[in-house]
Amino acid sequence: MVEFSDIKGFTFDLDGVITDTAKFHEQAWHDLAMQIGVNWSDELGNQLKGISRMDSLNMILSAAGQQDKYSDEEKQAFTIQKNTHYVELIQEITPKDILPGMTAFLSEIKSGGYIASIASASKNAPKILEKLGIIDDFVGIVDPATLSHGKPDPEIFTKAGDILKLSPSQIIGLEDASAGVEAIKAAGQTALGIGLAAKSASPNLWVASTAEISLANIAAGMQNSK
Repeated sequence: MVEFSDIKGFTFDLDGVITDTAKFHEQAWHDLAMQIGVNWSDELGNQLKGISRMDSLNMILSAAGQQDKYSDEEKQAFTIQKNTHYVELIQEITPKDILPGMTAFLSEIKSGGYIASIASASKNAPKILEKLGIIDDFVGIVDPATLSHGKPDPEIFTKAGDILKLSPSQIIGLEDASAGVEAIKAAGQTALGIGLAAKSASPNLWVASTAEISLANIAAGMQNSK
């Protein structure tokens, strides 16, 4: 474990860390699944968290043995349809939808001289951050179009670290999904997991909810992990 004094920046996942748009993603995927005749389940919904649109669609189709039923063009049309529906659903997001403790934490790291970037597979991340009123709290956002691999591959967190122009040992990554925690660790950053799903991937640091995140708690956690 690196020292807390070594930390200069943070890489953030978006859904489940800063705000919860998962319910809107799930609703949009649920509606599409029903349209193409795939039975929906909570288990299927949970499996879609934190992965790309096309990977999500393929997982939905595979659940019903339909992975070879549609052409690449038809699949692309489905993902566009899903995203259009999702964008309609998130129009009502406001700063009130920032998860507990995160407004204070973003203010704390900014005033403390730390820098932050966004490592989200969502192409809508800029729009969401604008609606939340916190886009200026981040020096940059990874463009999902530049990614070749999804989580748990470290690529997205490596790129988020490159945005910060810091070495991995100077960065803490925040994630609520097990695949994301694995990606952070594989990128060489210190992984701060949030919630039970993240805990299963053995993050370097862990909290039960975003409300527990502060620089003091992170420093104490790093000290206790030695």
